[in-house]
Amino acid sequence: MNRREWMLAAAGLALAPGMAAAAAPASLKDAAREAWLYGLPLIEMATTRGRAMSGRGNMPAGLNRFGHSRQLATPQSRAVTSPNNDTLYSGAWLDLTQGPVTLVIPPTGDRYISVAGMNMFTDNDFVLGTRTSGGMGGRYTIVGPGQSGSGPNVVRLATPHGWLLTRILVDGPDDLAAVHKLQDALTLTGPKGVAPPVFAARGAPALEFFASVASLLKANPPPATDGALFARVAPLGLTAQGGFDPKRFDAAAQAEIEAGVAEARRIMQGLRAGGAVQGWSYPRGTLGDFNQDYVFRAAVALSGLAALPPAEAMYMQPAADRGRMFVGEGPFRLSFPAGQHPAVDAFWSLTMYQATPDGQFFLVDNPIGRYSIGDRTPGLKTNADGSLDIWIARADPGGERSANWLPAPATGPFTLSFRAYLPKPDFLDGRYRLPAIVAA
Repeated sequence: MNRREWMLAAAGLALAPGMAAAAAPASLKDAAREAWLYGLPLIEMATTRGRAMSGRGNMPAGLNRFGHSRQLATPQSRAVTSPNNDTLYSGAWLDLTQGPVTLVIPPTGDRYISVAGMNMFTDNDFVLGTRTSGGMGGRYTIVGPGQSGSGPNVVRLATPHGWLLTRILVDGPDDLAAVHKLQDALTLTGPKGVAPPVFAARGAPALEFFASVASLLKANPPPATDGALFARVAPLGLTAQGGFDPKRFDAAAQAEIEAGVAEARRIMQGLRAGGAVQGWSYPRGTLGDFNQDYVFRAAVALSGLAALPPAEAMYMQPAADRGRMFVGEGPFRLSFPAGQHPAVDAFWSLTMYQATPDGQFFLVDNPIGRYSIGDRTPGLKTNADGSLDIWIARADPGGERSANWLPAPATGPFTLSFRAYLPKPDFLDGRYRLPAIVAA
């Protein structure tokens, strides 16, 4: 990619078809930059898997067996960036190298559930649940590349390893026991799988990072449609088959590679969503099924790993004082006119986050323990005319506004994420848009 293409990508703009494939990298630095962004989702998946399997995450899990988060996310929930505060998670890390596994989903009726099967490149190869297979539950066979299987209850993962992530809607603390029963009824049966090795994290030196990417590629071959990418990064020696020799680079070459990685990190830090409408950026159609949108895929892996595709959930971020970050004291107001509340078939919520220096987002402590607000928030008050005001502020806005208050952190910049689960067609196609957040 040339500089103009990377500036477009960093601005959140889609490249025209064929643009990326047309330009070969001019230097080892260019190859390192593009390869680092390409490999970042693999590394983030491996890091998250390692944390879960070591018991360090809030959802411990092993291979081909479920682990569960039993409480709604809090500021202490740091296993996955941008956690929601609406659902309980159940997750399992898949190893299909020894054969298929069988998944049983319990009936959930009208309660929202999604079971997403993500390959190691973070694409959602399948989503089972309310939207797709209904609330009746079912028994499914998950097969890997090259494994036989057909029929309506067979689903395929594009890589031998992956992540099965379940979200089940919770209507507050009193509803937890009922959801725990549903979690316990989720089962996986099949081969135990083989424990994976330890891989480098995103902050590792460049050669260590690429050596881990190569190992992950060997274990999880990329699609043939990534061939042009590997042609562009040829100066680095990273191949689709997992080839990479760190010993071939002298000190000068290593410095050039590190410079390319540093540039890739700056792209991630400076990424801004393009195409804001009424103060909100909307997800691209490739969210959760990224194809060759490598920069976007890397950005989502860093700031919103395991994002669902738009048909399942839409994630909107505000355009604020500093990119997507707010720095003012507030109050700010998000106001929905009567008859124009969010167009969803499941539920919606607005969640408050603080950002870490490396661009991840987590919940933050506040005096009332409210981390999100939405259509299921107890005591939420509509106005006499049917409109709804959400108040966003560091301090309690007082009076009748308190019932609809989403607390911001006492100090420092903050950001928000609006989630619309099972968005209606007019939300998906842009006929419905969120109102802007305004200073009140």
